[in-house]
Amino acid sequence: VCCNLDDKPGYSGVRNPLYENSNTVLLLGDAKETVRQLLENLSETSPATEESSGRDNPQDSKKEHLDSAITALSSAKKIIIIPGYGMALAQAQFKVVELASLLESMGAEVRFAIHPVAGRMPGHMNVLLAEAEVDYDKLCEMDEINSEFSQTDAVLVFGACDVVNPAAMDTKGTPISGMPILTAHDAKNIIVCNFDAKPGYSGVENTLYENPKTIMVLGDAASTAYDLTDALKAQN
Repeated sequence: VCCNLDDKPGYSGVRNPLYENSNTVLLLGDAKETVRQLLENLSETSPATEESSGRDNPQDSKKEHLDSAITALSSAKKIIIIPGYGMALAQAQFKVVELASLLESMGAEVRFAIHPVAGRMPGHMNVLLAEAEVDYDKLCEMDEINSEFSQTDAVLVFGACDVVNPAAMDTKGTPISGMPILTAHDAKNIIVCNFDAKPGYSGVENTLYENPKTIMVLGDAASTAYDLTDALKAQN
């Protein structure tokens, strides 16, 4: 969707072939007015909010999922944490590492699985975890760690989506088809601590979320890490 004043060339004087793409919708005119009209139309087409005492309370649902995650982590002896761009956005690396340290104090072996394209630049996750003072020998590359997931009691995903999406292996014709992923789906329990259940940067729905072994604890990654840490401390 291009919201430009007109379809004339820009400063370079070169005509933009994007305007002729069959997938492009041109909304020409003043950008402020175009945005106003879009917002009005979206408001008019949004479904009315249903009010019913029988509907599930989102807070109750989150607490239930949090409790399930705590149960899985409390008995886990081998845990792998998968960080992603969402952890970076939430600046959650310190809270995540605090959680990892607590799990280690409870007797679990904890390692971090690093996908080479996680984040917005190569080595992004390594930099963030180094900043949080994670021992280098706990950072594992994809080729090294993938064989370990099947013997892992619990995987914690913090803000990663495409890099753990089984659709990359199972579905053809998507932007991530054929991309090597971290095989989190092989673990006994998968705890996804992402902001929401929407697709990642690729736009491909994450089939990991539908796995019966997956526990979805949605919300801000830093807050989720804090809640998990707080609940585990309360148990010990």
